[in-house]
Amino acid sequence: LNLGVNLIIIFDFMFVRRLKSRNGKTYVQVVDKSSGRYKVVESFGGANTKADEGNLINKANNWIRERSGSAEFDFSDVDSVFESFINSITSMKRVGYDLLLGRIFDEIGFNKVEDDLFRELVIARVAFPKSKLKTKDYLYRFKQIHYDEDQIYRDLDKLHGKQKELVQDISYKHTLKILNNDISVVFYDVTTLYFEIDQEDELRKTGFSKEGKHQNPQIVLGLLVSKNGYPLAYEIFEGNKFEGHTMLPVVDTFRAKYDLEKLVIIADSGLLSKGNVEELQEKGYEFILGARIKNETSSIKEQILALDLSNGESAVIKKGNLKLIITYSDARAKKDRYNREKGLRKLEKHIRRGKLTKSNINNRGYNKFLKLEGEINVAIDHEKLKQDTRWDGLKGYLSNARLPKDQILENYQHLWKIEQAFRIAKTDLKIRPIYQRLQRRIEAHICISFVAYKVYKELERQLKQKNAGLSANAAIEIAENIMEVSVKLPQNGDIRSKILFNTEEQKYLNSIFNFGC
Repeated sequence: LNLGVNLIIIFDFMFVRRLKSRNGKTYVQVVDKSSGRYKVVESFGGANTKADEGNLINKANNWIRERSGSAEFDFSDVDSVFESFINSITSMKRVGYDLLLGRIFDEIGFNKVEDDLFRELVIARVAFPKSKLKTKDYLYRFKQIHYDEDQIYRDLDKLHGKQKELVQDISYKHTLKILNNDISVVFYDVTTLYFEIDQEDELRKTGFSKEGKHQNPQIVLGLLVSKNGYPLAYEIFEGNKFEGHTMLPVVDTFRAKYDLEKLVIIADSGLLSKGNVEELQEKGYEFILGARIKNETSSIKEQILALDLSNGESAVIKKGNLKLIITYSDARAKKDRYNREKGLRKLEKHIRRGKLTKSNINNRGYNKFLKLEGEINVAIDHEKLKQDTRWDGLKGYLSNARLPKDQILENYQHLWKIEQAFRIAKTDLKIRPIYQRLQRRIEAHICISFVAYKVYKELERQLKQKNAGLSANAAIEIAENIMEVSVKLPQNGDIRSKILFNTEEQKYLNSIFNFGC
């Protein structure tokens, strides 16, 4: 069809298609590809001659023009056409995060939380982890959604009061579904989150900091996850709370809420205490805990050192009604030697400079290798150092689980997933710094971060399930610049919108998740 210098621009992505048939006729159709697929919306019959074909094409174009309000531009003045088209754009906004993360948010079931701002805050925490005020600016600048500061804080207050139990329940039920209704093994650990403030309050208190910020008030966060690191429950404790006292309150509440008869709890040695072990047994829990083998009785330590294990070997030592499983690894032995030698070099350096005094003689780290000589000289106890080398490569696990030794060890190996959870929360989701001052808003921030982590893990799971070859972070980065453009049609003033997948990566992401755009 020769339109001379005139070109019809169809904003709703309908176009005229000509089909040559075997009988020699040319059939004319109007096809719509706005959904990403070609769909015939109107047929105009067949033509035997070029003249008839031209008439049918004109009819088809008129049909499109009447229904879509398409505009006809004169391309003899390219600059004018371009300017006219640009002026017809009413908005461009980022929609990739909603297409990707919002979809997963809904699939998990978090859309049961009837709060649009909650959804926006969670998606922003995954995609754009900044302060609430910067999130407010982001929503306005890139999505044309306006929330004032008071709205956000009112929403945080509402989250504190109503949503914590609901989001944990949603996360549990979704995790139960993807694990084929089997949550019999759970993993527990704690981390600390410090605040850059001077004064303590009822929640934020100084205590042992896993981040080395012992002078800063902090909170303790306890997290319960399933196999593969899917979050199940969490709790916040005062910053000076001993981590060993946090596990049972979280686990007891979780088991009672879902009426779980059998539950195997796995935790590292930081949660090991005589009181915890006794209470776990009294309440009928099975457990696998990292053991502190150097703190065992002389009799048990002699049995451990007499094992003479080779790389990859393990053995069981009976300890009353418990099993103490000992493993040996060449790689771990190499790491133990490296860390000890590194610590020793640091001690020797401090001794040469005269920086160590009697106050340094303690059991903190490698200070345990120090001793006093005479009245004032601090020296390295080489005999103690030699004895320590005998433990290189050894690791212990204390358990009452009715599982074979190899299954106990295999289950414990999954504990790194919870360490990964805290790492993701602190790096990718930037759970801290926490800018909130009031306790209820601190708790709301943790609630949003819990949901964001669940969304992140589900994205990670789906990418793996689809063999996408993308990490969760890579998928989020690709989605960042997927835009939706809205155009005002000159003929009738209607607004038409279209989501643009401009790069091959964006098209690939669309093909994986079938956004339906």
